[in-house]
Amino acid sequence: MSIPETDKPKILVLFAHPYPQLSRANRSMIDAVRDLPHVTVHDLYETYPDFHIDVKREQALLAAHDVIVMQHPFYWYSCPSLLKEWMDAVLEYGWAYGNGGTALQGKDLVQAISTGGPDYAYREDGYNRYPMEDLLRPFERSATLCGLTYRPPYLFQGVRLKSQQEVEAHAAAYRHWLDGYAHPAQQAACAQPVVPATDR
Repeated sequence: MSIPETDKPKILVLFAHPYPQLSRANRSMIDAVRDLPHVTVHDLYETYPDFHIDVKREQALLAAHDVIVMQHPFYWYSCPSLLKEWMDAVLEYGWAYGNGGTALQGKDLVQAISTGGPDYAYREDGYNRYPMEDLLRPFERSATLCGLTYRPPYLFQGVRLKSQQEVEAHAAAYRHWLDGYAHPAQQAACAQPVVPATDR
């Protein structure tokens, strides 16, 4: 059953890939969702090639959306550097967390991540030694500190081994997933974590 357009949450896709022209997976995924009316695609590397982030603009974008999707390749067990710079600059104390920092409460955060290695490489007995949920703990904790609801990541793993047909099928599935994303809530707002001044 499809969700009426008026009931769909506003979704902000923070797209962070320094070389999108070289990425089969991420380029296909982002192209597949650009025309969805309730989705705003925000290409961070295109917008900020000099890494000088307009904090107020980014905060206004976040405030205007219900769901934040961080779409990025998995670089060195984390995200590309501009997305980390974005987090450092935009998620300010007193705005996103801490005393008075309630701007993001009740919104969802999801990561749409691609990995070159297959899913079985991300296990305790695999090449990378840790499951993805362990490697993503810093993102989860950053989200919950800001009163966001951290949702399970949308993963596309083993990209190097995928055919073009499989990449296109994943992009179509990504579009379907975003198009049918349920509104984060009529849920009660998350309790705002208390951040003691001595812990900052």
